[in-house]
Amino acid sequence: MTPDQLAHMHARCFKTPRPWTAAEFASELNSPLSHLFSHAHGFALTRIITDEAELLTLATDPDYRRQGIAQSLMDRMHSDLEKRGVSLIFLEVAMNNLAAQDLYSDNGYNESGQRPNYFRTPNGKRIDALILAKQLT
Repeated sequence: MTPDQLAHMHARCFKTPRPWTAAEFASELNSPLSHLFSHAHGFALTRIITDEAELLTLATDPDYRRQGIAQSLMDRMHSDLEKRGVSLIFLEVAMNNLAAQDLYSDNGYNESGQRPNYFRTPNGKRIDALILAKQLT
């Protein structure tokens, strides 16, 4: 997927946190630390530093949700990260994003902290984030 395609899909998926721009995707994809896992209707983007990874964003086209795409991306991502020697993956998720929290919980992620007022809605309201982590190896 190109940065423009990623940005377009991200904008269809998110209002909070704000969608990433094509330039932000291009910059991230140019980093040797970043790894993209893509599907025709979704993607996951990670960054690896030593033996830890961060799931920067996971998106599934709203018209194709509840079809196993996010789970498939998670499975591919976890397998690839383990092969790369990653032992821990973490992420931030909005406190009000219960569907994502369920997905992460089903995949063995546990709460390791919170970030107060981490995300901003389009109208300026702040939403806390949960920090979730999973041991891979």
